[in-house]
Amino acid sequence: QGQLVESGGGLVQAGGSLRLSCAASGIIFRINDMGWYRQTPGNERELVATITSGGDTNYGDSVKGRFTISRDNAKNTSYLQMNLLKPEDTAVYYCNAEAYKGEIKWGVYWGQGTQVTVSS
Repeated sequence: QGQLVESGGGLVQAGGSLRLSCAASGIIFRINDMGWYRQTPGNERELVATITSGGDTNYGDSVKGRFTISRDNAKNTSYLQMNLLKPEDTAVYYCNAEAYKGEIKWGVYWGQGTQVTVSS
């Protein structure tokens, strides 16, 4: 079936750093874009960052200059390095990955979510 497994969340003080990882396993088709999103209670899931298979990146305005997304295509893994964390970064972070069968989009996989809490 395939799945994404996230790791690296936790509790950190404001100004600190965390690194999230998202490893794809059992996905037999080509993975194209990978991304990170976050969600707080009562709010919609919002974009944090995305990265194409070629390494092009896109960031949400609130994290530009503080967060960096990267990936290891050989390991089908994406990473989110989060620096200068703020209390408003507190959320459940989800990773996703788009799978393609040839040129046809097969589906989008989502991770189970990992809690990031930033204390002031």
